[in-house]
Amino acid sequence: MGAVSAGARSVGLDIGGTKTHGVVLAQDGSILAQVRRSTRPGADGVVDTAARVFAALGREVGEELTGPVGVGVPGLVDVERGMLRHAVNLDVNGDDLPLRDLLAERLGVPVVLENDVNAAALAARALVDADDVVYLSVGTGLAAGLVLDGRLRRGEHGAAGEIGHLPVDPGGATCGCGQVGCLETIASGRALAEAWPTPDGPPAADLFAAAAAGDVKAVAVRDRFCWGVASAVRALCLTIDPERIVLGGGVAEVGEPLREQVVLQLRALGEGSPFLASLRLADRISMVPLHYPVAAVGAALVAAG
Repeated sequence: MGAVSAGARSVGLDIGGTKTHGVVLAQDGSILAQVRRSTRPGADGVVDTAARVFAALGREVGEELTGPVGVGVPGLVDVERGMLRHAVNLDVNGDDLPLRDLLAERLGVPVVLENDVNAAALAARALVDADDVVYLSVGTGLAAGLVLDGRLRRGEHGAAGEIGHLPVDPGGATCGCGQVGCLETIASGRALAEAWPTPDGPPAADLFAAAAAGDVKAVAVRDRFCWGVASAVRALCLTIDPERIVLGGGVAEVGEPLREQVVLQLRALGEGSPFLASLRLADRISMVPLHYPVAAVGAALVAAG
C-alpha cells in the first residue's frame, strides 16, 4: 500500500447493508485499528452506526480522532454536494439524503463522501500499482469501480461501473433496478444465495466446497455464477481495456477457487474468437487479499486526498 500523504492518521468507514467497517491507517498505509458493527438501516440508523464505529476506532487507537473521515456507501453519490440516493441496501430511497453533512455534524469532523465501490477501487489501484484498474465488487450486488489514468471515473450521474445492471438474459429474473435478466441476477451474493440457499454459514463457501466435492447441482450453480462474473469482466475489458481487473466483495472471500473458475469461464468465452482470446482477459485478473478491508481502506485514502 502506498503512503498516505495527508496527516499521521486517516480514517475510513465502509457503510454496507449488513455491516459498517471502519479503519484507521498510519501514514505508511498500514492498518492501525479496525472495527466492525452491524449496520442499522435507514438514514438515522446509518448515521448512528457510523458514530458508534467512529467512537470505537478512537478507543482502539487510544486518542480522539480529529482529522477528516472518508465514508464509502452504496448507491448513487453526488460527491460535490455530499448527497446520497438510491441506496436500496441501506433502506435509503427517494430524495437526496445530505449524508455528508449529517455525518459531519454527528462525528464532529469533516467528512468526504464517496461511493463504496469507487473508494475500494482506489485501494485496489494501490494494491496492484497500476493506473488503469477496474475493481469488480462481487458482494450483495455487482458493481465496478473505475480508475482510469490514475483518476476515478464516476460518470455524469455517478453511475459509471454499474455493470450489474447490464441485461444479458431476456428470459431471466427481474432485477431490483426494474430491468430483466441483469448480470446482478446471476453474479451477485444475493443471486448466489437464492440459487444455493444454506441454513447457516456463507452460501458462497458452501457452494464452492460442494462443487469441489463433485456435487452436480453445485457445479452447475457455480459455473453459471462464474460465467456471470466472467461476462462482467469481458464487458468491462471491451469497454475500457484496463491493465488490471481486481476481484473483491463478500463473495470474493471464497478466495483462489473463485479466481480459478472465473479464469476458466473467460478462457471458454475466448474459444472460437481469436479476437477475444488475443485480449488475454484471464491474465489481467487478480484478487483482493483475503480479509483485507479494501473498501474501508479506500475510504481512508479518499479522506487523505
